[in-house]
Amino acid sequence: MTEAAAASRVAERIEAEKADQTRKAGQWLGERLTRGDLIILSGELGAGKTTFTQGLAEGLGVRGPITSPTFVIARVHPSVVGGPPLVHVDAYRLGSLAELDDLDLDASVEESVTVVEWGEGKAEVLSGDRIEVRIERALADDAGTDAGADTDPRMITISVHGAARTL
Repeated sequence: MTEAAAASRVAERIEAEKADQTRKAGQWLGERLTRGDLIILSGELGAGKTTFTQGLAEGLGVRGPITSPTFVIARVHPSVVGGPPLVHVDAYRLGSLAELDDLDLDASVEESVTVVEWGEGKAEVLSGDRIEVRIERALADDAGTDAGADTDPRMITISVHGAARTL
């Protein structure tokens, strides 16, 4: 086993049938996060990344509303309970690591909880210690038709990378 593989492990797998369950999975994780945590969210368009982040924000106790920062790229949500702020980033429109670097996220990553949607393959450079969340959903039912955004199940896989940590 390589050192990288040894430092990476699946912490949780959660099946979510509805958007509310995706939000609750995010809340569960948010309640366990601390200052300096980096979360990288991946999943196809409509998988529930922003919904998961809404729950995460609730678990952290930050000011909302939490919406996709697609056009503004990043939003900071201050804590209302004395905890760390949430930096919510959408890397979908970023074409390179240089563009991510231009956001200067490494200046705030140690003081905040940073969530990067569409960050896979880009945001790992921010920290070797990170939590990766992959949300996969069924796109079609057995008949081959679209099952609908709020009715098709999601599998949420939460992996911890880097320093030993329990969730």
